[in-house]
Amino acid sequence: MNIKIKTTGISLTPAISEYADKRLIKISKIIGGDPSFICDLELAKTTNHHKNGDIFRAEMHIVGKGKDLYASAEDADLYAAIDAMRDEIIRELHASKGKRLSFIRKGGAQVKSMMKGMWPFSKKDAEL
Repeated sequence: MNIKIKTTGISLTPAISEYADKRLIKISKIIGGDPSFICDLELAKTTNHHKNGDIFRAEMHIVGKGKDLYASAEDADLYAAIDAMRDEIIRELHASKGKRLSFIRKGGAQVKSMMKGMWPFSKKDAEL
């Protein structure tokens, strides 16, 4: 997974970069470490004149192999915003996996019901 980090209103320190990379390891494990995925991470300070409240924002956009996921979070602490955003992306990844499996199962059930209708003999006809 290719990760691009962009900052707005704050400077990207090695500590912030290392923390973000450490938090994104779980996402890359779920994806499977596929290099075709592109992850755009934006870390921002939404306002300069406020001292408290949700002033830090973390946004992530993942694109690749039929997936287009987006999550954002605002919090009073930058690290807490990164954690909340990561949890949201992981929830979306698991939800998309569940949807894909349910479509596969539904399609299999439809094929099975079609096959039952195509069978020329039923059990009653075999007994006669």
